[in-house]
Amino acid sequence: MQAPAPPSPPQSLGKLPAVAQWVVLLLVSLVFAAILEFAGMPAAMLIGPMLAAILAGTNGATVRVPSYGFAGSQALVGCLVAASLSPAIFATFLHEWPLFIGVVTATLVASSFLGWFISRFKILPGTTAVWGSAPGGATAMVLMAGAFGADARLVAFMQYLRVIFVSISAAMIARLWVDTSGVEAPPGIWFPAIEWPAFAATLAIAAAGGFAGRLLRLPSPYFLGAAILGAIIHLGLGAPMQLPVWLLGTSYMLIGWAIGLNFTRAILHHAARALPQIVGSIVALMSFCGGLAWLLSHELGIDPLTAYLATSPGGMDSVAIIAAASDSVDLSFVMALQSARLVIVLALGPSLARLVARWIKT
Repeated sequence: MQAPAPPSPPQSLGKLPAVAQWVVLLLVSLVFAAILEFAGMPAAMLIGPMLAAILAGTNGATVRVPSYGFAGSQALVGCLVAASLSPAIFATFLHEWPLFIGVVTATLVASSFLGWFISRFKILPGTTAVWGSAPGGATAMVLMAGAFGADARLVAFMQYLRVIFVSISAAMIARLWVDTSGVEAPPGIWFPAIEWPAFAATLAIAAAGGFAGRLLRLPSPYFLGAAILGAIIHLGLGAPMQLPVWLLGTSYMLIGWAIGLNFTRAILHHAARALPQIVGSIVALMSFCGGLAWLLSHELGIDPLTAYLATSPGGMDSVAIIAAASDSVDLSFVMALQSARLVIVLALGPSLARLVARWIKT
């Protein structure tokens, strides 16, 4: 009697119709995002869909995010960066600018060295490690990296892993000074009342900024074009901007999908092999920034928690929530230093990447 045939392997996602692939991807993304949100992890609406897309991409999914969807999402993230800037932050920066420049420069040098080290020993290819180590906004760094030839998938892997490490460590260290156990992010209203002038201005800035960035051939044109135009209009003219949670969440999801769907099994295995070195570089950068915080506290008398939160290399949203929980923390100092570093990294990131790339080749 002939033995029964073994069961056939499960059908890959690529064999399903495109509509079915999108439905599966959406459902899994929402589940992952909900789990991360429940666990208190930052950027759940971006990281969850990105993980779901990685899972789909490595299992044969053939769908891809349309280019206009990815471009629009980048422009809206640029608007988010512009809207986060305020005159109060600039006033604090002008008052403390030598200190801020020194701290940001030291952090950039340390992160660039770590990126050079990882690239020099071929743990990650090209300038990928430089962008992955950059201590700026994670989403901004991923978008910029792709425009300069780095592997955006591995950059995202490094950046969002560091966001998680930094957010958890900041929350744990904060407990030494203040009880943050009951502190949560203010509940986001997914469908708030639309303030039509502000909402229309935001959409117009995203469209015009993205178009101008493309026309001027800026790197990551949609993101940088919208960020620059938005900052000029928001700060210079005082124009209000509105970015509803549903719009930002959709943008984050599309960006996460665009990155994750391009993962292959080979890329995933490469990232897994490099995981010990990546974690080591994250811990090294966090330790360096912790040393800067100790120096600020010891030499200049700055509140220890203020100094630590201000110098933390990433997770700006989580840092802001923790900082707001304590009356002893100088929130304007924390956000001014974090914002200054983001702006300087955006401005100098491409030049630093090219410089480190030349060092790698020598």
